[in-house]
Amino acid sequence: MSRDIETNAKRRGRARLAWAALAGLVSAGVFLAAAELVALFVARDGGPILAVGSFVIDIVPRWAKEFAIATFGDNDKPVLLITLAVAVAVAAAVIGVLQYLRPPLGVIALGVAGALSTAAIVTRAGATSLAWAPPVVGTIAGVVVLVLLVRRLHRWRDAAIRDVEGRGSDVVGVGDPRPAAVLEGVDRRAFFRLAGISAASALVVGLGARVVNAATSSIAAVRKALRLPAPSSRVVVPTGAELDIPGISPLFTSNRDFYRVDTALTVPSVDPSAWRLMVDGMVDRRIELTFDDLVGMGLDEFAITLTCVSNEVGGDLLGTARWLGVPVREVLRRASPQAGADMVLSRSIDGFTASTPLEALTDDGLDAILAVGMNGEPLPLEHGFPVRMVVPGLYGYVSATKWLTELKVTTFAADEAYWTPRGYSAKAPIKLSSRIDTPRIDKALSPGPTIIAGVAWAQPVGIERVEVQIDDGPWEDAVLSTPINRDTWVQWYLEWEATAGTHYVAVRATDRNGMLQIEERTPIAPDGSTGWQRTLLRVS
Repeated sequence: MSRDIETNAKRRGRARLAWAALAGLVSAGVFLAAAELVALFVARDGGPILAVGSFVIDIVPRWAKEFAIATFGDNDKPVLLITLAVAVAVAAAVIGVLQYLRPPLGVIALGVAGALSTAAIVTRAGATSLAWAPPVVGTIAGVVVLVLLVRRLHRWRDAAIRDVEGRGSDVVGVGDPRPAAVLEGVDRRAFFRLAGISAASALVVGLGARVVNAATSSIAAVRKALRLPAPSSRVVVPTGAELDIPGISPLFTSNRDFYRVDTALTVPSVDPSAWRLMVDGMVDRRIELTFDDLVGMGLDEFAITLTCVSNEVGGDLLGTARWLGVPVREVLRRASPQAGADMVLSRSIDGFTASTPLEALTDDGLDAILAVGMNGEPLPLEHGFPVRMVVPGLYGYVSATKWLTELKVTTFAADEAYWTPRGYSAKAPIKLSSRIDTPRIDKALSPGPTIIAGVAWAQPVGIERVEVQIDDGPWEDAVLSTPINRDTWVQWYLEWEATAGTHYVAVRATDRNGMLQIEERTPIAPDGSTGWQRTLLRVS
């Protein structure tokens, strides 16, 4: 009989540990919900999860960033959020168990979590004077609920022990004439009632605050209503610029399909009416432009290919668009950069910075722009609305700053940009490269006439020649599309009589200066990958 009692006691003990974990989870939910509610009124970007996620992005080592982009692509940020949510859930469960077994260790751990999230929030770029309030209030609310829940759980446990030992309520300090079995039921119901009410409240308040925050701070409606003036000049697409070949990349990449790589965990909401661009540093005149000031300078349309430094050989982290904007050189001319300056440090509203050579922004022969439109509409939110930089010939991490707020004229010796201390070069011209789009490696071919096609790019020089090699045969010249300009990719194709078997196909390009694409494979760090793409084709 005593063994049955002991077994039952152990079972109940394990069950109460699970309820303690639940108490921790509910407390964490209250923490987050209260923080979101307070953020709604005092600090829109003061949510702990997003702040901690942004902090993780900032401190992540280079290899982890490369792995995330290569593995998850555009889904790297949702994966990070899911991972953080799982980590928070596990930590919350542990906090609940700690508070149950060794109070007040759970309260201390929750307080430390609150302090860390507060630090992550107040150190973010653009943090307001009340940015500390959401995590602090959330921590207090979470601690109160944790203490109350675990106290109820302890009372439930004590009543169960008294019931097993047959002592009824005859325990010093209890003072309740009801039998222990009755008290156990009361305390059990009280625990679940408090847990249920707290969890439901956290869910309603947290989601409600997040939805209201998103709805009231959403810039989507503002962007939709925005009407940009017609450009004074438009891109002229010559005859033969786009090849009608199934599977080849379109000449212009749609906004929906355009790659996105940045450090923003959530897309910043920037109202054009409140947007300001500060131009300062080594300048004769410090200037500030509004969105209307910038647009009022006159817009032109530009065709430019953008490339991410994380693009592997044969990768798809690049795209071409029609951009609407103002040349950066015209803005800098108003500020008048001083002698000795050689770099412009551009800053995003989320704290990201890029180091762009000053000459790339002031050269009359280069169309570096402050873009406000993309493919005939205002910039999409995720691509930098309302204003971003677009600089041909440089990888995006040193040029293509989204949600732009500042241009600081400085020197490479005096300032470092976001990715430089993380192992990337301060200067990063785009490498001459080419890619095979079709046929794909995962698609079996039938013998007979086949088209091999793809794209090639060499900013800001332009492509002169693309060659294709089948197996170990001679290099054959591909047919090129008519280029729009030096700053966009060109399409190419080669007609091939496919024969049964397995074949290796390689591609290489030559630019207009006579430079041949580098054959040797190198990684993306510190300044972009190199190598000829070779792909396997199966013909059966």
